[in-house]
Amino acid sequence: MKIGLILTKIFVLIFLTSCNAVDDTKFTIAGHVENAGDVSNIVLYEGETQLENVALDANNDFYFEGTTPDPGLYTLLIGERPYMLVLENGEAVKFEVDLKKPSDYEISGSKISAKLKELDAVRETFQQQQTALGEEFEQRMNSGEEAAVVQSDLMAKSEQFIADLSGQVVQFSIDNKDNLAGFYGMLILYTVDPTGQEQALVAYAEEAKDLFPNNEAVQSFVTHMEQIKPLSIGQMAPDFGSLTPDGEEVKLSDLRGQYVLLDFWAAWCGPCRQENPNIVEQYHRFKDKGFTVLGVSLDRDRDAWLKAIEDDKLDWTQISDLKMWDSEAGQLYNITAIPASFMIDPDGKIVGKNLRGPALKQFLEKNL
Repeated sequence: MKIGLILTKIFVLIFLTSCNAVDDTKFTIAGHVENAGDVSNIVLYEGETQLENVALDANNDFYFEGTTPDPGLYTLLIGERPYMLVLENGEAVKFEVDLKKPSDYEISGSKISAKLKELDAVRETFQQQQTALGEEFEQRMNSGEEAAVVQSDLMAKSEQFIADLSGQVVQFSIDNKDNLAGFYGMLILYTVDPTGQEQALVAYAEEAKDLFPNNEAVQSFVTHMEQIKPLSIGQMAPDFGSLTPDGEEVKLSDLRGQYVLLDFWAAWCGPCRQENPNIVEQYHRFKDKGFTVLGVSLDRDRDAWLKAIEDDKLDWTQISDLKMWDSEAGQLYNITAIPASFMIDPDGKIVGKNLRGPALKQFLEKNL
């Protein structure tokens, strides 16, 4: 009798196990949306590609299933609220959210997706901060404040919000560098602060290359970072030379020993001309303290170039080969839009990029 009872228990165990066996050829998402309001459809994206659009049923439930050769990045879009997921075959994910509290969602069945709740909270806070800045701008402008003052104040606040976000995301990605949650963090970082966190992005890509050799999204990111690295902060600035208006050849390395703002601009570039007064102000303030500027024009019209130098009172060295976007220096520095600038330290190393407005003044005050 005892043997029969034991065998019966074994058969029951086998039966229950087989009934609940995980299908490792696909993933599934079973979800429920409480207080859906006017939301009737749920959309699943893989990267930027829409995979499926399903309607909520009478109970406000939804269901997806799919397959992926390797763990992949997905976004569940519910109304206008995106939810980040990392899915792999064999996972049966359960997702529940109350749209009266859209940030307080529940997810199970995917350990990495559950980790992304922390990253999602950081991103949500940042978006709320940016929305608040927009509202503050409108309120202060409507009250009659000077636009330049308001913009300066709000830019400083935005920069602090970006710094806070970046610090949290970098730490999250370090803590999760062995899984795709960390990669999701780096994608957010690249979107929000690609220049300020360039070193962290490049360093992550170098490790991720071997950690996720078969993940197409990761390898595309790695390739992009490899292209960026030679011109990234911390690298030696590539040397080059070109001609001044007087026909004298000047090389970037001729200015070694000073902080050099390598400024790519053109007479026809409106934003460049708007920034020029700021560069002029900082140049005259710091030129006797170890700072100079090397202007590289992407003009084709020599007369327009010379007139802009005179009109904007650009007293520093100016060079150009007058080839516009075919400029050899521009191509060397991968310039695809202007204004663009690189701050180079006395040893010839890139220590800053696109420092405009208050950022240029702050950098020079800190370092000189």
